Amino acid sequence: MYLFGVRRSATTGTAASRQFWRIGALFAIAGFGFLTAACDRKDEQAENPVRPVRVITVAEQQGGETVSLSGVVEAKTEVDLAFRIGGRMVNRFVNVGDRVEAGKLIAQLDSQDEENAVRAAAANLSAAEGKFIEAEQNYDRQRQLLSRGHTTRQRYDAAVQTLNTLRGQADVARAQLATAKTRLNDTNLYADASGEVTLRGVNSGEVVQAGQMIVRIARKDGRDAVFDAPPSLMARVASDADISVALSIDPTVVASGRVREVSPQADPQTGTFRVRVGLTDPPSEMRLGSSIVGRATLEEQAGVAIPASALSRANGMPSVWVVDTASETVSSKPVEVAAFRASEVIVSGGIAPGDVVVTAGIQSLRPGQRVRLLGQPS
Repeated sequence: MYLFGVRRSATTGTAASRQFWRIGALFAIAGFGFLTAACDRKDEQAENPVRPVRVITVAEQQGGETVSLSGVVEAKTEVDLAFRIGGRMVNRFVNVGDRVEAGKLIAQLDSQDEENAVRAAAANLSAAEGKFIEAEQNYDRQRQLLSRGHTTRQRYDAAVQTLNTLRGQADVARAQLATAKTRLNDTNLYADASGEVTLRGVNSGEVVQAGQMIVRIARKDGRDAVFDAPPSLMARVASDADISVALSIDPTVVASGRVREVSPQADPQTGTFRVRVGLTDPPSEMRLGSSIVGRATLEEQAGVAIPASALSRANGMPSVWVVDTASETVSSKPVEVAAFRASEVIVSGGIAPGDVVVTAGIQSLRPGQRVRLLGQPS
């Protein structure tokens, strides 16, 4: 047989044909295998897609960090001086900024009514004492006559009763005179301690009520640095911590102090707590009302800090998603939370420094999920 000008035998042609079909079958099987493998990979990728996530590498908790707060200088003790009685104030002898000593006359009320009351009370006392002396003399006579049998028991008893009544009236008059003198003295307002006038309430010529503030005095028994601290700092500052305070306008003017008083209730408007730091020998430049900056060192908390967004729940327990960098998969690990802060969580157990924790994208994760770290090539 001739094929394309070449003579071939029937036997030779049959063998070549079978060889050709064998080679074709092998290629077909290989192609089918490749297609099957490709489909398997696609199914696997569809069932377990690679999720992009953001992560952080857990670092050791940094303790001893320093925080700063702005505040003002205030007097350790401020008192409002007021009259104990009402009336028209005729004189005020101090103004804001004046320094006063204990016993200094601060203000005066019109004392005409109180002077008249003292004179009236003194006259009443004089009359009551005169009647009492007369009754006392009558009692002595009746007592002597009764002992001699020259008077009756009824007259003696009447003398005793009159004496007791007039003694009581004299005591009342004496107390009224003392009260009138006290009111007269209360028309003068004196400083009860040394200090500095920081506020005035009324002016001369005004009618004031009892207890109405006339002036406010900051006593000289010390000064405080006053701050409004957020709740996150309250538990992290030691109660005996040294607080460094410096003037805002001149940081070279410094003083130190310790926390003296912490408000037990937060301010309803700001949510902060009022903290008063007693200053030790503050310089004269730290005047009342001066703006200051206070610095304190925070106590170190056991554990590591992670963003609050990394925290989730699994089986009712707090947990985080940890990345296995070798297999690029995630697993859920339960953790122990030591403290919550504004934007982070302190974890005391479950993870350690060096662990890679997912901080964003945790909603679509499941155990064994393959992930791609954002910012890295896929």
